[in-house]
Parts: sequence; structure tokens; C-alpha cells
Amino acid sequence: MSEITLGIIGGGQLGSMLAIEAKKLNIKTVIFCDDMDAPAQNFCNHFVNGNYDDKEKILEFINKVDLVTYEFENIPFETLNEINKLKPVLPKPSVNRLIQHRLAEKDFVNKLNIRTTRYVSIEKKSDLDALVDFLPGILKTTTLGYDGKGQYPINSINDLDSLNIDFSQGYILEKLVKLKKEISIIITRFSNNKYEIYEPIENTHEDQILKYSKIPAEINEKIFNQSKDWAMLIAEELKYVGTLCVEFFIDRNDNLYVNEIAPRVHNSGHLTINAFNISQFENHVRAVCGLEQIPIKKISNAKMMNLLGDQIIHYRNIQKFNDNEFFFDYLKKDVKEKRKMGHITTLV
Repeated sequence: MSEITLGIIGGGQLGSMLAIEAKKLNIKTVIFCDDMDAPAQNFCNHFVNGNYDDKEKILEFINKVDLVTYEFENIPFETLNEINKLKPVLPKPSVNRLIQHRLAEKDFVNKLNIRTTRYVSIEKKSDLDALVDFLPGILKTTTLGYDGKGQYPINSINDLDSLNIDFSQGYILEKLVKLKKEISIIITRFSNNKYEIYEPIENTHEDQILKYSKIPAEINEKIFNQSKDWAMLIAEELKYVGTLCVEFFIDRNDNLYVNEIAPRVHNSGHLTINAFNISQFENHVRAVCGLEQIPIKKISNAKMMNLLGDQIIHYRNIQKFNDNEFFFDYLKKDVKEKRKMGHITTLV
């Protein structure tokens, strides 16, 4: 088999980790990113800097690669669709278009008879006045928004006055559940009914940003199995190729709800790098490049902590970590509050 060159759109920490794993598999990588300082350029074979609607730069990128994947979902659908006419894009652009729109995503999940929280489309401020029974809830932009961006917790209608929300864009109002915990499933689909699926990961968020992940999740057997079944059903229905994350809520009555789908490798799966024989990143590269599917095996229980903002400084100054500790510095130049700067995984 001739050498494959994989194009990756996006140059953050996920792009870095994909490039690192690709190199181990003798696959070259080209990163295309709109950030001149993208950390993934430290790990790829070639780096192309340009806006995601710059046709000349996109063509330069396409000409260097055999196929294309991406590390985040907020890429213009038109860009992915145009690339896909010339080189295969995996996961396919139609998946990204669906997941980019929260209302379409929730409708898709419900049609599979999979439970989500109650939700309703909001097009103007007056739509909220008739929805008192939906509160407390969380108002989210239907497109864009992650790590808490574009999200507004609303306990009562009076909260709207202080939030200064721009209703020129669409929103979805989701009813809050009495949350017991959050889990995620990382699944890699290779082709029809061919998967590698990691055990449920328990996640803790602070200010709507993931702070801690751990395996095993403290959940009952029913939720363990149901979360995996639902993730497989979603991946199969999407005819997905690559690694996918499904995020779930569990309420106080142990009901399971799909919260969001991330059509990519995911922050909560970082611990797979050290806790399994094959990480979510390697599996993604294997799946999109058509390489051999190898059964995953768990090496150890683990916990992961995200290092946000200036928390990274302390860890950069540690000379030696314990044998069961693995520190990852994302090599981002600017230290910003709440920015994911690195993580540390501890095998337990």
C-alpha cells in the first residue's frame, strides 16, 4: 500500500494528537488552520495557514493530501462539501451539517427513539413568554457554541432582561433535568457494524467546561449497556466513519438522555491514550485511512484533569512526574483564562 497523506482541518490539541498518532502509523499529515500559531504545526509534516473560505488556500491544502478529516465541527459545510468533490472527507460533510444545528441534531436523535431532554425552537423573545413550564432551562444558539459559549441558563423569564441576548439568530431552549451525573461514550466506527467502543467515561464540568474525566464511571449496568447501544445506533444511522463522542446526562431517577453528539475525537477521551492499547486518536486515523481494526483492550483505570489557563504553569515547572502520571502540554502560545492548555492523566 502506498503511503497515505491525511489532511486535518483544525490545528488545536485534537489536531496535534491526531498528527502524533498518524506518524506512529507511517501516515503523513497536513494541517489546515486559520490560526497562524496553531500548536498542531509542531507535529505535522506540512502546515497550511488560511481562512476556511479561502479557495486558493483550500486548493493548496487539497493538492497535498489523499483524504481529509477534521478536529472540530464548526467548519463551514460549504468548505467541506467542496473539498469532498475532490478528495474524500471523513466523517462525511452531511454528518457535520446535521451536528452543527442543535435542533436538527435533537430531532435526529429522537427519531431513533433515543431520549433527549425536552426542547423547543426559539425564534424570537416572545416565544419564551409561553414557555414558563420549560423553566428552569438552558437557552442555546442552534449553531456554533462550545465550552459554554452561546449558552444561557434561565431560571425564570425575568432572567432574560439581564442577559442581553441577540435574537437575530436561532435558539433552542432545553429543559434542565435534575442532573445526577454526565457520561460520554467514545466509539470508532470502521464500516457497517464494525466498531471499537470504549467503556462509559464519567465527566465533571465546571462553568460548562470539562474539568475531570474518569473510568470506570460509577453507573449501573443498565446505563452502562444502554449508553453503548445508543452510541452504536447513532453511529450506524449516520453511516459514520471515524471516532465519535456521544455525551449523556443521567438524572436522579437514573434515566439516560443524549445531550450532544461530537463528530470527532473528544476531550473526554484523552485518557484513552494511556488507559487503552489503542487510543481514540489512533482508532480515528485507522478508520478514516482504511487501516486494520484492532480490538481495544483496557490497560488501567484512569482519571484525567484538564489544565485551564494559568494552571499549566505549575505543571510546566514539574521536573519529574510519578510513573502513573502523564502530562500533556498543548504548546499553545497564549495563556488565556478558561483556555484548555494541557491535561494530566493518572492511571489508578
